[in-house]
Amino acid sequence: MTAQILDGKACANQIEKEIIAEVSKISRPPHLVVVIVGDDPASKVYVGNKIKTCKRLGIRSTLIEKKADISESLLVSLIQELNDDDDVDGILIQSPLPNHLDEMMLTDLIDPNKDVDGFHPINLGRLVQGRTDGLIPCTPHGIIRLLNHYQIPLQGKQAVVIGRSRIVGMPMSLLLASQGCNATVTITHSKTEDLAEVVKKADIVIAAVGRAEMIDDTWIKPGCVVVDVGINRVDDASHERGWKLSGDAHPNVSTKASWVSPVPGGVGPMTVMMLMQNTVNAAKKRRQK
Repeated sequence: MTAQILDGKACANQIEKEIIAEVSKISRPPHLVVVIVGDDPASKVYVGNKIKTCKRLGIRSTLIEKKADISESLLVSLIQELNDDDDVDGILIQSPLPNHLDEMMLTDLIDPNKDVDGFHPINLGRLVQGRTDGLIPCTPHGIIRLLNHYQIPLQGKQAVVIGRSRIVGMPMSLLLASQGCNATVTITHSKTEDLAEVVKKADIVIAAVGRAEMIDDTWIKPGCVVVDVGINRVDDASHERGWKLSGDAHPNVSTKASWVSPVPGGVGPMTVMMLMQNTVNAAKKRRQK
């Protein structure tokens, strides 16, 4: 068996066309403000990609760059200003932040109606209630859209989520268990006993642990679906740059799984597109008031 590919680029391209059509019907383009603190190279690449995507979709964007030594009080003031600015529909604080800044506290300060990352306690709380009408965390939402695009059945299936972060693992579990999906969900983490045996029972594996190629073909049962959220930099002398990007799943899972999302080109494009969708949704909801 050779796994079929869950092509995030192809799915994101289709959603992009839908969003462009949606934006064209709005009198004023949605406005996303992205705040980046410091000079982290990876963060600058991610932010640049988001800004380019906004431009392509007709979404207005503003990039605010702050030095790494900015005080927490100044960043708090900036968030409050953006909350109060009626011209701003979405606010994104690019992570990671420097160690002296309390990322969770700052996230909690963002107006939940402008929280396009979907990490505010009110937006996460809606998921706990089984509601999907709020701003949903982008990566989990993108994964559900990707699975639906390829008509992967979820109802009644055994889904194992590896990782319990508030960014991916926990909201992913809530979405899979919601009435729209109706999967039976097991959340696993670093303290799970016999993790490989737990994963082996899964019809769907969501790998979001941040350990390169940890899940191999001995961990999965034939025909399962593997969604790889991991983005790990691995030394590789065969590449000109000396490294390659690797997921949490080993390439050999493709010999046993029915579907696999590639790294890169799987979950990543979907995450960015769901950020765009959240920005549009936030703009439309705010303007209805």
